[in-house]
Amino acid sequence: MKKKAATSPSLPRRLSLVAQTVDSLCEGIKNGHWQKLLPGERELCESLQVSRRTLRSALDELQRKGWLEVAHRQRRRIKGRRSKPEIEEPKKVVAILMPGSFLSLPSRITFVIDSLRSKLTAAGCEVQFHVNPACYTANPGRVLSQFVATHPASVWLVLSAQEPMQRWFSKQPLSSLILGSSAPGINLPSVDVDFHAACHHAGGLLWRKGHRQIGLVLFKDVYGGDIASEEGLRDALKDMPGAQLHVLRHDNQSSSLCALLDESLRQPKPPTAYVVGGATQVLTVMMHLMRRGKRIPQDIAVISRDNDPILDATSPTVARYAIQPAQLATRIALVVRQLAETNTVPANAIRLMPTFVAGESV
Repeated sequence: MKKKAATSPSLPRRLSLVAQTVDSLCEGIKNGHWQKLLPGERELCESLQVSRRTLRSALDELQRKGWLEVAHRQRRRIKGRRSKPEIEEPKKVVAILMPGSFLSLPSRITFVIDSLRSKLTAAGCEVQFHVNPACYTANPGRVLSQFVATHPASVWLVLSAQEPMQRWFSKQPLSSLILGSSAPGINLPSVDVDFHAACHHAGGLLWRKGHRQIGLVLFKDVYGGDIASEEGLRDALKDMPGAQLHVLRHDNQSSSLCALLDESLRQPKPPTAYVVGGATQVLTVMMHLMRRGKRIPQDIAVISRDNDPILDATSPTVARYAIQPAQLATRIALVVRQLAETNTVPANAIRLMPTFVAGESV
């Protein structure tokens, strides 16, 4: 008879988190995920997504029940397995849908996705990557219907989804998660950085430094995170006398962005500060402003809404908002496993608060 593959235990789901953690540990021992010794507490906390206090209570319970034995300053030894299941359960399939290749993603996103793949694989999930630009059109319904039907999955993780695509997924009996922000009026689970909070903070910071004309650089294509960014900045400036917001929407071409910058600089009251969505676009903005003879930050301040390792190498260094990629990957993995194992979704969209990294550009 075919043996069950060793997989990670399911996430705790009961009201008593300690009790469910006990069950999760028992499951891992039964199916051979751990052989002779349990991992260290830090690794177990990461795997089961529980606090060290909860984990220790569960481990003490297992020790009392005779599942584990502990020697002084040694890892916990497994005393034996009970009633090992013999019927193999199919793996949960997590399908990651993207408009372009993995290499075309921003470096911060590739790190998140790679870390996410490792976490889900360790949890016993099968991760599949799908690149299909035809799903990312103004009317994607027919293509999406055919594609999803021929690529069954337990959970769909969708990157760079605009409103038409999100609206289609919201009407399907599918477990799906948006990596990013859902469009207004669309009820889909999503995980993203809190761009509203970041840009609200940026508006207040620039105001305190004397800036009244502020530019916001965004893509022409509308994403939920960009909507939240503009709302956050407008909310910060609405009660500040004399404040004016200039929104520059470019088509992701450097020539387009540079033309918009030149147009904004010709205005009677040009921006004296720019908040820029997209780490790559920050470099274009700063270099073009300096080509136009503008000193940063003496003449114009620049803040990046997003983070990227390349921003550590600029001169002047760029003020920006950063989220730890590992933290983002952990939260996404937790929601994906919840969808796959329980078919339930978070009550609210998950937004992670970024940290402001002070730089020389403000």
